[in-house]
Order: sequence, then C-alpha cells, then structure tokens
Amino acid sequence: FPQFSSFASFIHGVQPEHLSEVVRHRSKRMILDSIGVGLVGSTTRVFNIALRYCQLYASNAVSSVYGRKGLKLSPTLAAFTNGIAAHSMDFDDTWHPATHPSGAVLPALLAASQMLPPSSKSNGQDFLLAFNVGIEVQGRLMRFSTEAHNIPKRFHPPSVVGTMDSAAATAKLLSLNVTQCAHALAIAASLAGAPMANAATQAKPLHIGNATRLGLEAAHLAARGMEASPLILDDIPECSGFSAFYGNYRPKPLPLPASSHEFLLEKQDVAFKRFPAHLGMHWIVDAAASVRNLLINYSGSFSPSLIHAILLRIPVSKYINRPFPESEHQARHSFQFNACTDLLDGEVGLNSFTDGCIHRQELTELLAKVLVEHPEDNIANFDKMYGEVALVLENGDVLTDRCDTFYGHWRKPLSRESLLKKFRSNASHVLPEDKVNSIITTVENLENLPDSSQLASSLSLTDLQE
Repeated sequence: FPQFSSFASFIHGVQPEHLSEVVRHRSKRMILDSIGVGLVGSTTRVFNIALRYCQLYASNAVSSVYGRKGLKLSPTLAAFTNGIAAHSMDFDDTWHPATHPSGAVLPALLAASQMLPPSSKSNGQDFLLAFNVGIEVQGRLMRFSTEAHNIPKRFHPPSVVGTMDSAAATAKLLSLNVTQCAHALAIAASLAGAPMANAATQAKPLHIGNATRLGLEAAHLAARGMEASPLILDDIPECSGFSAFYGNYRPKPLPLPASSHEFLLEKQDVAFKRFPAHLGMHWIVDAAASVRNLLINYSGSFSPSLIHAILLRIPVSKYINRPFPESEHQARHSFQFNACTDLLDGEVGLNSFTDGCIHRQELTELLAKVLVEHPEDNIANFDKMYGEVALVLENGDVLTDRCDTFYGHWRKPLSRESLLKKFRSNASHVLPEDKVNSIITTVENLENLPDSSQLASSLSLTDLQE
C-alpha cells in the first residue's frame, strides 16, 4: 500500500542533511514564533482552566509548562496544555493549504525531549529534523484534497492533520522503526478531528491541545507494539480511512529521500500574524487602516459621526462573519469587529479583545453601520482572498481601499526585525529579558544544542507572574 508505507519510510529515513538552508531558516522562525505565542497564551483564562485540570493528574511529571515556575506535568499533559497556549489567542502561524502548522508539532517535541533517558537524549539537530518531519507530513496530507485548500467548513484542520504531524514528529524524535512509524500514523488517524462549530469558543484551542497530545500518545502506543490499519491513508471505497475528513481525496506517495529532498516548506512559506485573531482578519484590518488614513486626510481627523455606512467586501465564511461578537473568542473571528476596531483605534492588538474594549458603546455604534458584500471573485482561500473596506460618508462621498496581501503573509513575510519584535513582546509577558534573549539565541542556533530538552526547560518563569 504505497501511501501508508511511503510515509512511514520517509519519517524513518529522512536525515538532517535533507534540510536545506531555506527550510532550516523558515522552520526556526516558526519555532520561535510558536514559543512566543505559547508564552503569552499561558496568561489566558482558557489555558489556566486546562492547567488546573491537568494538575489533577500530576504523576510522571517530567515535562515543562509554558510560563510556570518549577511546574512539570506528564509529557502528554504538558503537550496538551502547551498546545492550548499556542492557540489560545489565535496568534499562531498559518500555512497553505489552511492549517496552523507549528502548534501541534512543537509542544509534542518539547514534552518528548524531556522524557527521553540520558542515554538517548536528542540534540538540537534531531529536534529540528523531527519538527520538519511533522510539518512535511501535514503539508503532504493536506494536498491530498482540493477541499483542504479553502477556509474550512467541516473539520478544524489542525485537529486532523495536526494529530498526524504530532505523531510523525514524535515518531522521528523517538527513533521508531518503519513499522512503528506506520502504526503511529494509523493510530493517530483514529484520534483526529474536531468540528468547526466550536470555532470562536474556548473549545477551539483544545483542538490543537488534543492534536499535539494525541499524536504524542499515538507514537508512544506504536512504540509499545500497538497496531492499526495499513490502509489508513488509501482511498478505499465504502471503508474510509483518512479520506473521511476530506472530499475529493486523492492520496499520493511521499517520496523516500535519496541524496536530496525538497520539503514543502521550501516552496510554501507560512504566514505570521501581527495581532491575535483569525488570519482572515489581517486583510480587512489592513484595508481598514488605509481607509482610516484616507478619512483623516479628507477631513483632518477620524470622526465616526462622518460615517453613514461601512461596507466590507469579504469572502463567504460563516464562522468569521459575526456582526456583533459577544466574547473574546467571537471577536477574534469577526470581520466586522476587527475592521471597526482598527477604524476606531488605529490598531488591533492584545488589549483589543478585552471585555471593556469589546463592549464599548462607540464600537457598538460603529458595528451597527456595517454592511457586508461577498464578491464572486473573493474566494475563501488564504492564497486568493482579499479584504476591501468602503466608507460611505454622510455627504455621499465614498472612500475605499483594498488589501490583497497583508504584511506577514507568505507573499510579504515579516522581516527578522518584525518577527523578533513580536516574539519579545509576547515572551516578555511571562519571562525576564535575559531569558527572552537566551531563547532567541538557542532557537537561531538550534543545530548546535547538545541536548534538546534544554529548550523546553528554558520556557518557564524565574518569578511567577500572575
């Protein structure tokens, strides 16, 4: 069965020399960004709910928790809580086809690195390779289906491919054999999937928490002899495997690396978010910022009283079309809220999603002026969509601007300076400056780290800040 065996052979056989400089550079940016959003995510309510739950089961506590001094959990529960932190603010990276690639891989590897015995500790090179194995596997799986290219409607992608890539990455770090790698993927498929109806709720971060935890568990179960179907990646009529998650499913083998291998990350970079909200919000916010400047140039200042109506031209996507969001998580998934917040404040940031900001009278009044259109050429696809904002003024004049590619998108990637600025801002919420700088140095020189568990150990507080 070519799909199943080829993926297992790739996981087992790929070597550090197969990673190009571009792949190493991009994946280390992903690791650093994911650590940063995880650290700031450890300040959220949903993270603390999950952490209190996990502390009920504190046996085999060897793995560190983002932003918590001296606190360790079992590897699976540490992966779970850190995965939740990574997605708790919707601040994590996004890839194409649509998924959050790093959040399900990194916490599993951090947790696993701390459970390995001294005689078989992984080094930084091993860690970086395992991370890229996880990224590659999920990218290949998402290219089995044309449905996966668009903004999702049924399953939240990281709950599906994230579980598989966590299993693949962990299997590589644990040095499982080909047969064990194959079973790890098949077991993970039975643990995958979460519905889109829980987007914009506190349950959505659980999708990545569960993906990283359950993929880690799948690899450990395979290492201990558990077996699963060899047909899991094949398209078998009337007996669905991984094809149950996607329509138009056409699996392809993953080539076994020879002297070289071109990773998908080489051809397709990721998007890094500048503020903590669904990726689609970044188009509409950049368009709103431009229109805001047009209004200031037109009238000398920004005054909501000048605005008769606000027209948003956005793709059709029900779960991010929310006229009057009532909670933090709904606000992160609302074109209307993010556009109006930027119009009103001139920016969208961490504080934009507090209750006080969400329920402001002036914001509610602005939201009441919003109209939505769905142009046929505006496709719900992160590689094709755009955001357009038009302000219809009380005197009948119209000010319009459109964003086709926001800063941070893979077509317009963040500079090193911008990425480090985001990381420092996020990490400094829970770590002192010297530790923040140390993490940057460690990640940028990850191949030289003698023991990869040192990275996980560096992510806890010196002095607990609640």
